[in-house]
Amino acid sequence: MADHGVAGSARVAASAQAWAIAMTRRPSVTGSADEASFGPWLSEQLSTRLKAPAAEVWTFGVPPDGRRQCVAMLVRGRGRETVLLTGHYDTVAVSDYGDLAAIATEPEALAAALMRRLDRSASTPAEMRAKADLASGAFLPGRGLLDMKAGLAAGIAVAERFAREGDRGNILFVAVPDEERSSDGARRAAPELRAIAREHDLDLIGAVNLDAIADDGDGSAGRSVALGTIGKLLPTAFVVGLPTHAGFPQAGLNAAVLAAAIVSRAEWAVELTDHLAGPATPPSLLILRDGRGGYDVTTPATAYAAFNVNIVRRTPASVLDAFDALCHEAVDGMLSALRERATRFRPGPTAIGSVHEVPVLRFSALADHVRSHDPVRFDRAREAADEPAASLPERCRRLTERLWHASGWQGPAVVTGFGSVPYLPTHLSASPAARRLEQAAQQATRIVGTRHGVTIRCEPVFAGISDMSFFGEADEGPLDDIARNTPGWASWIGWPETAGVAGVPIINAGPWGRDYHTPLERLDVHYAFGVLPDLIFDIVERVFATGASEPSIPVGASP
Repeated sequence: MADHGVAGSARVAASAQAWAIAMTRRPSVTGSADEASFGPWLSEQLSTRLKAPAAEVWTFGVPPDGRRQCVAMLVRGRGRETVLLTGHYDTVAVSDYGDLAAIATEPEALAAALMRRLDRSASTPAEMRAKADLASGAFLPGRGLLDMKAGLAAGIAVAERFAREGDRGNILFVAVPDEERSSDGARRAAPELRAIAREHDLDLIGAVNLDAIADDGDGSAGRSVALGTIGKLLPTAFVVGLPTHAGFPQAGLNAAVLAAAIVSRAEWAVELTDHLAGPATPPSLLILRDGRGGYDVTTPATAYAAFNVNIVRRTPASVLDAFDALCHEAVDGMLSALRERATRFRPGPTAIGSVHEVPVLRFSALADHVRSHDPVRFDRAREAADEPAASLPERCRRLTERLWHASGWQGPAVVTGFGSVPYLPTHLSASPAARRLEQAAQQATRIVGTRHGVTIRCEPVFAGISDMSFFGEADEGPLDDIARNTPGWASWIGWPETAGVAGVPIINAGPWGRDYHTPLERLDVHYAFGVLPDLIFDIVERVFATGASEPSIPVGASP
């Protein structure tokens, strides 16, 4: 193992801090021109600091137009075995900072300005806690500093140290865009790893994702290494009603009211919650809208709802089964309530008496019906729904709506499916490479924690949605169920037919802090710059030092 002298540790900490501040000062909001320019800028900075032959730096474009860039850097030691260090460089927007938006990416200036603001107006528990954190000097704010440029900075500092001290093995550093939206960067980089491994004669035996961890307590939960990650699905309900003039509401059935019933039933529903590992995260509504393009006095003909559902061991098929059941229960309950209420009004035209149930069907049934009866209309509906400026869930809504009109079917009804890119859960397998990585993580957390006088824990799963889902050992078997019920899967998701995940054993080791994605986003400085680079370097060295003769998994292969 390498020497852990005081001077050497200070050098690595200073490098991590300098990289973190420099990257934070460079805006990279998802989908912006700044995000597109960040990759070439980072590539140039890395090439300047880590010169050939010690390191090789290059970029590769991300679809659809290649303007956004993944940044790769290979630092060679000896042999073929390689550990991947990866993370994303895009951030959420800065508009929520209000009058401080102009300095949202200037950590030192923002710290002083936030303190002045909090001195004047802190009232909520989160604001009071942020005020105390910033006053202590232990935390530093800035959009993207915590999520997740400090993690990238730790990875770069480790690569620099490896260039000086590393012997056996290699480090491949890859920074990607777009994690905050659809993970286009990771989904481009994951299959690219196979080409990189072939071209550079590498054997990728493990990976460390560098994403941030939120901890509102004393940091004991934030100082952790996660041995897997949760997955995410976006179940959707496209609701078709019976529109009518608002002056005669009993003559129709309001699609938005049926959707509201589904929302009320599905929010925090235990039936959609995966309790198999760690604290359970209940489902929550992310999208709710009707299908109208403007205001009029006709009740909504359609409505659309989408829910965030996290999974650890549950399959997408079981989630959609449970969601269908909740939709049935919700709309049946609303029908019963409306029938009872209808008795309290004067007689008039009514539709509720002729509606005995609201069928719940899958998107796959709707798509198969239209495709088999009128393939031309199916293709036209898909083309009409493909609006590149729209989000994936909105394009999925538009396609479902157009196929419903093309089907000739009549409402009321609920069409369920999925509305975005699936994030698959990952777990370390029983492969030799995965065992080596887990052993290295377990040992490093103890040794490095003792060295720095802190406790660092190993947790079974990372509780945040992350690019680990595409780099790690995810099971792509359930994708058939997802693909059949995701509108525009082949056109808009673009999942490779062979393997969309890299299949590399992966863990998460990142910085910790509080309130990311809010103006109070702030980073615990000591852990991010002093402890984390030491922890990552120790994990990498231990992976290379153990099991030299054990075979590992080729990139993309099943364990």
